[in-house]
Amino acid sequence: MPQMQPQEAAAGGRAGAGAGAGEGEASAPGPPTSDIYAGISTIPISAALIGSGVDANELVGDVIDQPKTNKKLVYLFYCDETEELARRIAAETDSVELRSIKWGTFADGFPNLFVPNAHGIRGEHVAFLASFSSPAVIFEQLSIIYALPRMFVSSFTLVLPFFPTGTLERMEDEGDIATAFTLARILSNIPCSRGGPSSLVIFDIHALQERFYFGDNVLPCFESGIPLLKHRLLQLPDSNNVTIAFPDEGAWKRFYKQLQHFPMVICTKVRDGNKRIVQLKEGDPTGRHVVIVDDLVQSGGTLIECQKLLATMGANKVSAYVTHGVFPKRSWERFLHDNGEGAAHGFAHFWLTDSCASTVKDVKGVKPFEVLSLAGSIAVALHI
Repeated sequence: MPQMQPQEAAAGGRAGAGAGAGEGEASAPGPPTSDIYAGISTIPISAALIGSGVDANELVGDVIDQPKTNKKLVYLFYCDETEELARRIAAETDSVELRSIKWGTFADGFPNLFVPNAHGIRGEHVAFLASFSSPAVIFEQLSIIYALPRMFVSSFTLVLPFFPTGTLERMEDEGDIATAFTLARILSNIPCSRGGPSSLVIFDIHALQERFYFGDNVLPCFESGIPLLKHRLLQLPDSNNVTIAFPDEGAWKRFYKQLQHFPMVICTKVRDGNKRIVQLKEGDPTGRHVVIVDDLVQSGGTLIECQKLLATMGANKVSAYVTHGVFPKRSWERFLHDNGEGAAHGFAHFWLTDSCASTVKDVKGVKPFEVLSLAGSIAVALHI
């Protein structure tokens, strides 16, 4: 018999946090702290609901006296990497219930998978929380993703917080492979459920045009982590002195509409021989707490060059936010905390979400990093 590694179903109940806030700052309001939120900040579910079109009564039972039978109950499955995030999602609302999958492998390394009590999800709303953190785990998760909608479920939603091939969205030379389109085609072939096409939830996909890569057999829902950042910035003691910086024009195009009530600085990359140099294109960082905003970080070279540039241009403090902290080969270790000594010495804060689970485990509790949880936003997206 092959070795099996079953996941345990998570306990229910509401939990939350305000952990990770800097000294002298207000902690995020919300449910009491528990282990699943240790070192992670979140926003109130009421804030996550803004602009979603979701009825608050679908998620929060105490808004009005509404019978639970009238709510949309979602059964959420998850993989090993996303277990903690799944528990945080279930802790946000009593309308999400976790279900386990047995993940095993045969002697030859191929997956041996089993969904317990498959009859019990017939006619129910079902979702799967995925993490395509490496090519090695994609096949086993796709096997589950393709199977669940065919188990006579009422609806199926795939939550893929980070779309990993998003930076390879076009070809520059003949022979280049745009793997963003490849992955979009794979996900576009998720089977329909009894209720119709499957839904797909992605946060801050890298290139705006990628939303058009998906076929008509899947309904993509594109969400953003920026509301988490905005809520966190309002808690800062110097929130009225914040300026947003974009490391390139792509980041500006992606996020400026969500952050246009802040003063802005735009940087640009120019080539100098074989080097790419970051220069200030417009805006004035002098005396400001400048927060660099981008969708993802890999090696972090661009963000560090931005921080150095802003420091020389007179910024008082420099922080950064990315929705997806990929950080291959522990590149997060390059980011230094300023220890309150100012922009020239490093970053005051580095905010990222829990979309990349392995990174969260590495940076949780390490300054200048602070993890902002997508749990509330995902809980809302599951009820759209």
